[in-house]
Amino acid sequence: MIFGIIVVLALFASAFAAHFLLADPGYVIINFRGYVVEMSVPVLLGLAIALLIAIWLIRKIILAPRRLGEAAGRYRSARSGQKMTRGMIAVAEGNFSRGEKLLARAAGSSDSPLFNYLQAARAAHLQGRDDRRDEWLRLAYKDTPEAANAVLLTQAEFQLDRGQNEQALATLRQLDENSKDHAHALSLLGRLYFELQDWASLAELLPRLRKNTQIKPETLDTWTIRVQKEALDVAADDAALAQAWKQVSRPLKSNATLLEAYYAGLLRIGEHERAEKELASVLKSNWQGPLVRLFGLVQSSDTSKQLKRAEGWLKNHGDDPDLLLAAARLCLKNELWGKAR
Repeated sequence: MIFGIIVVLALFASAFAAHFLLADPGYVIINFRGYVVEMSVPVLLGLAIALLIAIWLIRKIILAPRRLGEAAGRYRSARSGQKMTRGMIAVAEGNFSRGEKLLARAAGSSDSPLFNYLQAARAAHLQGRDDRRDEWLRLAYKDTPEAANAVLLTQAEFQLDRGQNEQALATLRQLDENSKDHAHALSLLGRLYFELQDWASLAELLPRLRKNTQIKPETLDTWTIRVQKEALDVAADDAALAQAWKQVSRPLKSNATLLEAYYAGLLRIGEHERAEKELASVLKSNWQGPLVRLFGLVQSSDTSKQLKRAEGWLKNHGDDPDLLLAAARLCLKNELWGKAR
C-alpha cells in the first residue's frame, strides 16, 4: 500500500518536472581547470540520480556480508533456542540421554552456551555419567569464566546429591574463597559439616551462618545445639565445662539436650554435690525426664536425703518412668531392696 502511494507520487512528480524541462531544457556549463563540460539540465539531473543510485548500490554491496552474517546469526540463534527448548522438554520427561544431546548441540550454536552446558551437565548427572557431567561443567567455566561461582555451586550440588562429600567439601571451600558469605554456598557448607559431624568447623562457621537469611532459624538452632552439646560432652574439667556452658545463649540454656549434657558433664568431672543441688533446683520449674535420670545417677554424700527428695516428686509424677527408675536406683544405694522392686 505504502509502496504504491510512493510510486504514484513519483510518477506525478516526474510528469510535472518533465513538463517544465521539455519546455525549456536549460543549459549547464562546467569549467574546471581548462576542461569544459556542457549539458542540459535533464542530463545533469540524470547523472546526479545515477550517481546516487551507484552510491546506494555500493553501500548495499559493502554492508551485504555483515547483514548476511547477522541474518545467519539470528537463524542459528533461533535454531539453538529450539534445540534448547526441546532438550529441556526431553530432560523434564525423563529422556535424559536425548535431552543431553540436544542441549549439547544447542550449546555449539548458541551465543551464550553457559545455560546449555549447565543443563547438559544436569542431564548427564541424572544418567549417572559423572565423567560427562564434569566435562560439561569444565566447558561451562571455559566459556564463561565470570560464572565460576555458578559452575562451582552446581558442581557442589551434584556432588552432594551423589554422596561425594569430600569432593563437595573441597568445591564449597573453593567457592567460599572466591566469594565470601555467598548465602547458598554457606548454607550447603553448614549442612555438609553437620552431616560429616565436623563440629569444630561448623562452630567456626556458625557466626557467619547466623547472618544468612536462607537458613531457617530452627535449622540454625539445631546446628547450634549440636555444636554446643559436643563442646559440653568433651569438657574435661570444671573450667572447660564452665566455658562451654557460658557459650550457650540464654534462650538455649533451658534446652533439654544442653541441660542434660551440662549436668552429665558435672557428674563426669566429679561435681556430684553441685549437680545434685542444681538438678533439684532446675526440676522444680523444668521437669524433664533426662534430668530426672541424671538425678538418680548422682553420687550424693547423703543418699537418704536424696531418696526422700525423689519420693517427694512421686506425689506429682508417680507415673513418670524416668522418676521411677531414678527412685529404684536410689533405693538400691540405700539398700532398700524390696522398695527398689
